[in-house]
Amino acid sequence: MTRTGGKDIINVLKIGTRGSRLALRQAHLIAERIKSKHPAVETEIITIKTKGDKLQDIALVKIGGKGVFVKEIEEALIRGDIHIAVHSMKDVPVDLPDELEIGAIPEREDPRDVLVSKDGRKIEELADGARIGTGSLRRTIQLKRLLPDIEVVPIRGNLDTRIKKITTEDLDGVIVAAAGMKRMGLAKEVSQYIPIEWMIPSAGQGVLGVELRKDNGQIKNLVSFLNHSDTIIKLSAERSFLKHLGGGCQVPIAAHALKQGNRLILRGLVGSVDGSVVISDEVRGPCEDAEEMGRTMAENILQRGGREILESIYRCDT
Repeated sequence: MTRTGGKDIINVLKIGTRGSRLALRQAHLIAERIKSKHPAVETEIITIKTKGDKLQDIALVKIGGKGVFVKEIEEALIRGDIHIAVHSMKDVPVDLPDELEIGAIPEREDPRDVLVSKDGRKIEELADGARIGTGSLRRTIQLKRLLPDIEVVPIRGNLDTRIKKITTEDLDGVIVAAAGMKRMGLAKEVSQYIPIEWMIPSAGQGVLGVELRKDNGQIKNLVSFLNHSDTIIKLSAERSFLKHLGGGCQVPIAAHALKQGNRLILRGLVGSVDGSVVISDEVRGPCEDAEEMGRTMAENILQRGGREILESIYRCDT
């Protein structure tokens, strides 16, 4: 930064992100929008290798869950090595470090999951015993409810790596996020967009978040134009559900908010790891009650057996 007239002027905005191809693409999308709004500001993408990126062959539940994709990036923010971080909000824990906040939430991309299959088949056309790849407990239990006789094969890696595993691991298909496919220009590879009624997404799926230091008002003002009010409302309901549920990465959890005029429809579920018990719920209300709706849905699910699911899983982890 340089100073002019007693004020800091940002010459180069340092944007931190993971080193995966999708994460880099997402960071560049934000950088392009900032550059368009603030032509005088140059941007620099700083890649930070996280624990989740380093341990590609280990299931997320064994290395700390989705939060392992943001910890090192947040540490760089706190040190001042970067000005902002671009995250997929489904990877961001509900409790942030005291020094940080989500300073901007752009408009949501498609929140649905998609099937990419070997021969273009849709879910209802898959044969008994079909081998479907996913590293998500949430996707696994919902997929098994749709097709009890399929084989779910655990996979991780970059988006293109997971798609290649259809061939390299002789899979019939993989389940991935629609948002990633669209942002990477791979929409033509999608065999089926899975209806929300069949497979509820992760809370925050399809939403990007711009994280920054709370004490840096200049940066917050610079990125505030990115905010999309409808997306913020929906995200607040979904993340409120996560927060009040108290569940972690070891538990299959889903949440999705649909805005209709001035009202929200919030759907969610919690399941046991093996999928033998799945508890779902739906609440409706005005947009101004988004956070309260998340809390209400969490309490409903906890009272109907969700608490026992959480307790049984965490007893196994201690």
